[in-house]
Amino acid sequence: MSKGRGVSGKTHTAQQCDDYANQNNPNNSAYKANSNNRANQCNPNSSAYKSSRQNSAK
Repeated sequence: MSKGRGVSGKTHTAQQCDDYANQNNPNNSAYKANSNNRANQCNPNSSAYKSSRQNSAK
């Protein structure tokens, strides 16, 4: 088993640990939402693309 980047129960609350696990579990809706958001931000035809780049270039 490889060591991955994770959160520690010593430095994070139980809720933070649960949220982290959910965002990294392909069977969880939070993972799918995060994946879809990233795909939309990388797609020039998506409105999320423009809004994700709106304030980055100053």
